[in-house]
Amino acid sequence: MTTAIAAMNRDIALAGPVGSLNVYIHAVGAIPVLSREDEHTLATRFHDTEDLDAARDLVMAHLRFVVHIAKGYTGYGLPLGDLIQEGNVGLMKAVKRFDPDYGVRLVSFAVHWIRAEIHEFVLKNWRIVKVATTKAQRKLFFNLRKSKKSLAWLSHAETKAVAKDLGVTPKEVTEMERRLSARDAIFDPAPYADDDHTYTPAAYLPSPDADPAVLVEKTDWTEDATGRMTAAMTELDDRSRDILENRWLSENKMTLHELADRYGISAERIRQVEANAIKKLRTAMAV
Repeated sequence: MTTAIAAMNRDIALAGPVGSLNVYIHAVGAIPVLSREDEHTLATRFHDTEDLDAARDLVMAHLRFVVHIAKGYTGYGLPLGDLIQEGNVGLMKAVKRFDPDYGVRLVSFAVHWIRAEIHEFVLKNWRIVKVATTKAQRKLFFNLRKSKKSLAWLSHAETKAVAKDLGVTPKEVTEMERRLSARDAIFDPAPYADDDHTYTPAAYLPSPDADPAVLVEKTDWTEDATGRMTAAMTELDDRSRDILENRWLSENKMTLHELADRYGISAERIRQVEANAIKKLRTAMAV
């Protein structure tokens, strides 16, 4: 087994051009997985005699697992190669600390170390301004996206549910959601008005909203939706339109009880009128 791994080690070095991530992933995926007996033998050799060849064989046989774990963090916009590299550091730390007498497989022991190194890398590089500084924020950072069912903002009930699941407060969930949704501010100094040579490299980065086709599509969709909404609102009776405007469109939104006092009916009746009006709007907007 160790001879096969050594040969595979040479194959990785010769398989393709330097920096070819696909070649690397394919090569490490072809390295045979160690049996429990071979793994224990290699781990014992390294643990007892610090045999570096045994340590290298252990690392090589587990590189495929690092790739698998690293792919789970690609949603943060960081290069997969960098994530794999940091995960490999964690794997080497795990091999150094692994005791074969624990009676567990190395991969089970190494997962913690691999994830820990990748977590640190993501936190340091995902944003210029750190988004997670406390233990609760770190937990939220890596779990909030998985907890959200869509790209929309969490509702109050969903926020409470996520907070309960992760053992944090609803306020911390809302704050982390705001941080994850925010964009980084440009930190380079603005150019002087009378100097054409003071632009920094950041000034040449394309805006994420710079695609003309996307801008036209968004503008057309907004204008169309606004026009249909306006037309649909005119089809409502005065009371229904007034309730919707004060409940949804006004800067100073009114409560159901305030509107109930205005019209001399129950708050439940106001809610029913509001629900019927929204249903009519949805029907009109869907045409």
